Amino acid sequence: MRIKNSGILLLAAILLFSCDKKRVFDEYKSVGSAWHKDSIVSFNLPVLDSTKKYNLFVNIRDNNNYPFNNLFLIVAIETPSGFTKVDTLEYQMAAPDGTLLGNGFTDIKESKLFYKEDVKFKGKYQVHIKQAVRQSGKIPGVEALEGITDVGFRIEQKD
Repeated sequence: MRIKNSGILLLAAILLFSCDKKRVFDEYKSVGSAWHKDSIVSFNLPVLDSTKKYNLFVNIRDNNNYPFNNLFLIVAIETPSGFTKVDTLEYQMAAPDGTLLGNGFTDIKESKLFYKEDVKFKGKYQVHIKQAVRQSGKIPGVEALEGITDVGFRIEQKD
């Protein structure tokens, strides 16, 4: 009976870890209960195979305290030579009825937001992410963005 249970546990572990074969980098950083407009979340990426292509994602964990429908981000990728490519991005975070999008069974949702595809890396890169949310009709950014708890960055190997 012990051998049978051990076999089932081994099979479950293999299935759990084999489901994410494309992942080469996946890291989260907490921003507390509110993401301050001047807070930059940075990731030091590992040196990746320069002959392969990768897809990039921004991961967000949010909860029911998130008061907006959309999320605006400024994402900067810094190359080993010091060149920085900056993108301003907009993502839909809630359905028209206000229900948060993303995966999760509780009030915390996790969203995997597509950023770039077919990217090649040559050397060691850094990624910097900053929130740029503004209330409708107002120029200053939201000082403390409630409801975002963690910001992540993910790299997947392209097939």
